[in-house]
Amino acid sequence: MTEDLRSLANRRALVTGAARGIGAAIAAELARRGAAVLLVDIDGPELDATTDSLSRGGARVHAFRGDVTAEAELAEMARTAQARLGGLDILVNNAAILDATPLDALTRSRYAEVQEINQNAALWTAKAMLPLLAASPHARIVNIASILGIRGTTDSLAYAIAKGGVVNMTRALAVDLAPKGVLVNCICPGFVDTRMAILPDGSGHEHEADWFRDVYIKYGRIPLRRPAPPEEIARATMFFCGDDCSYVTGQILLVDGGISATF
Repeated sequence: MTEDLRSLANRRALVTGAARGIGAAIAAELARRGAAVLLVDIDGPELDATTDSLSRGGARVHAFRGDVTAEAELAEMARTAQARLGGLDILVNNAAILDATPLDALTRSRYAEVQEINQNAALWTAKAMLPLLAASPHARIVNIASILGIRGTTDSLAYAIAKGGVVNMTRALAVDLAPKGVLVNCICPGFVDTRMAILPDGSGHEHEADWFRDVYIKYGRIPLRRPAPPEEIARATMFFCGDDCSYVTGQILLVDGGISATF
């Protein structure tokens, strides 16, 4: 490992939704740069498999199976971060669920569930970890939102509202936590090759669908003409986690292959 990749040596990080996809890639990148990482997810078997895989590669990682919507489990999560890591410098709020419910089928209960997991949990997780973060001279919170927090599309109402809430929560939380020295920023991924890209009806992967390959790839609705692997989102996230991000807070970075630059 080169000196450049030790940029987060001795840092302590917690990543929610870390069992797979973007969360797992962020946890792996943090560990690769020298951080000790607590991986959090509600899916125990998948979490254990990811944590074991990183451990075999020499990473300093720990697993915590927990529900980010449960207040008692957030308190236990904070205690575990203190016990296993000795404190906390970096929190990455990544846990989320997919929702593509059409408006005419959207129920109050489903809407509330999406808001609770995709938006509210990020706030309550940050609040639960704040005593640990406030004790760090390198405190960082990175919220993972979505391009749908900035733009809209069909069948995305509950999801887009939740992610839009995360975007503006980032700004408001940055102002509130600035006196404590905690920097708060946000990543908005575009199309990423994860399990969330599987079509809701189970018929296949949206990035292989004819409409996606025609509109987004062939005709360049995504100017870079491809979706991203999770590792590209993880690498972009590292700026907000490190020392180069010393005078940046309340900012939103769209990692979307240029899709937001087109019309």
